[in-house]
Amino acid sequence: MKVDLLIRNGWVYRTYRQCFEQADIAVVGERFYDISPASCYEADSEVDASGKYIIPGLIDIHMHIESSMTYPGEFSAAVLPFGVTAVVADPHEIANVFGLEGIKSFLSQETKLDIFYGIPSCVPSTSPELETSGGTIGEAEVMELIKDDRVLCLGEVMNETDLLSEEDTLIKRIVALCKKEGRGLRIEGHCPALTKEELAAFIGSGVDADHTQQTPESILEKTDMGMFLELQKKSLTKEVVEAVVTHNLYENVALVTDDTMPDHLAKGHLNLILKLAVECGMAAEKAIYCGTFTPARRMGLHDRGMIVPGKLADFAVYDNLVDFIPERVFKNGKEHIKETAVQKPQFPDHFYQSVKCRLALASDFKLNHCEISEGTAIVNVMQIQSFGTRICHVKREIPVKGGSLRWREAGLCLAAVYERYGKTGDVAYGLVENGFKLPGAVATTWSHDSHNLLVLGNSVKDMVLAQNQVVHMQGGYVTARNGKVTSSASLPVGGILYDGSLSTLSEALSAVRCEIEAMGYENSNEIMSISTLTLLVSPELKLSDKGLFDVRTKRKVPLVERYNPA
Repeated sequence: MKVDLLIRNGWVYRTYRQCFEQADIAVVGERFYDISPASCYEADSEVDASGKYIIPGLIDIHMHIESSMTYPGEFSAAVLPFGVTAVVADPHEIANVFGLEGIKSFLSQETKLDIFYGIPSCVPSTSPELETSGGTIGEAEVMELIKDDRVLCLGEVMNETDLLSEEDTLIKRIVALCKKEGRGLRIEGHCPALTKEELAAFIGSGVDADHTQQTPESILEKTDMGMFLELQKKSLTKEVVEAVVTHNLYENVALVTDDTMPDHLAKGHLNLILKLAVECGMAAEKAIYCGTFTPARRMGLHDRGMIVPGKLADFAVYDNLVDFIPERVFKNGKEHIKETAVQKPQFPDHFYQSVKCRLALASDFKLNHCEISEGTAIVNVMQIQSFGTRICHVKREIPVKGGSLRWREAGLCLAAVYERYGKTGDVAYGLVENGFKLPGAVATTWSHDSHNLLVLGNSVKDMVLAQNQVVHMQGGYVTARNGKVTSSASLPVGGILYDGSLSTLSEALSAVRCEIEAMGYENSNEIMSISTLTLLVSPELKLSDKGLFDVRTKRKVPLVERYNPA
């Protein structure tokens, strides 16, 4: 028999036994036809894979295209060369800005990468009373999205307060709707702080997966309760991987990216998560299993994830299983040739005119409305950590002079959030510890999840300059020092996406990252750390355009706890 493609003499991954065996792979059309130790097929095209490893296409089931600050077509061109052949994207960032229209703008774009979608479950991430977003997703929008076959799950349920409430809440109705009408849709979760009875109630409601930062203890508690875990970079520590390995939890685990910055995306995607898992102690064969088969099974993608007859011929050829950089990638039975030019997306004109807040003034950052003229104030402070996006809630005593909070004298930075959709014009403030060591500022509209305009700094003139520049750019990232803009990355589509090449964007964001580092900001991912100061579902104290909020209770926290007159 003659086949379309024959891969000879490669070390082929055997999924169920999680090992490699030397075999030939025959492909007819888009699918695997046969895998045998020594085939006798003729072929239109042959590849000698002697000494090479062949594994199924990688499948990332928890990620956000918007985290790469680009659009689906450019994202597809970026990740396919890394052996990623399918993703399940939760478009809640574009939904927060433009609602259903934003999601449809993604769904309308054709890509060589198979992009499936989750329905954003929490837009806004909490409620309109706690933050202002540009769009909302309710029951009507969910019903419309359920009809699309590319929709595989309800995206991460983050608002556990409303989900566990005894009241009739929107998120409870959305979960119930997906259970009833959803074609067996999976229901994904976000529960970094839940444990014991609350975790049991969360899972019992139908939300049975979590992708947030794990510990060895949370790994065991959650898997014992039947939860499927999606491990991203910040969860892949030696201790967490040891817990997975020791207890043989591979059936309950998938490897995912969640968020990949554009300057990091140029170097790799899910393949680098597999590499990290192996470096932390997971066998390469097990990491491959958790990057191909378990994610496919979790999302009901039964036509892929294995190199066996009848499945889609999505696979990659590797020289070694150390760096996980593929030599060749095959999608639907054909070799993928790296794209040199990607068609520019067609977004509506109003997507480019979405930042509608006023320009900042120096007076915005004075904080000169204290109840006392002289003395001190006990203030609630967001304390940045050196790893991850967790912000600790601490209290500090700072000077009050002339009726003004002297936050700079106390060594703190000031964060301000401007409502940017032209709905309220609100501005809210928070104090930050472990921010910049040197004078300067950063401003951005890429601030999760509602994407209002965030300014962080310890120099008033630089804060004004950075904020003004972001407004003029209609969105992006800007740094300023010594009265000058020092770097910028334009994100003109909704203030969160760049519609040009990834290489241009990567270079610009890399310069932003370098400037943030130069000002003394220390974190494992500076961009994400700053951008999640406004994420009201990530512990512990966060800031929105409505004010400071305790993430666990969703209660508003005053900037000043009390005053101590001199």
